[in-house]
Amino acid sequence: MKDGTLSMIWEALGNDRLTTRDASERLENLFGYRCPDDLAKTLSKYRKAGTVKGEISMDLGGWVWWVDDECRSTGEDQ
Repeated sequence: MKDGTLSMIWEALGNDRLTTRDASERLENLFGYRCPDDLAKTLSKYRKAGTVKGEISMDLGGWVWWVDDECRSTGEDQ
């Protein structure tokens, strides 16, 4: 079962591809939540676990994050 932070991140990302900054702003707007550690570290941890996807975007000058069906099925198993 996924944890509460992952649930919030999935909801914040929705079906969009967001930069770390945009994801942080959306988390704060939706939930009044600020990640206790650096959000990039948290997203990287989830990326390594396969529950969030991310890649460097040269156009946007940083990481872009998203969730797909593969992430959701992996997260539900945890």
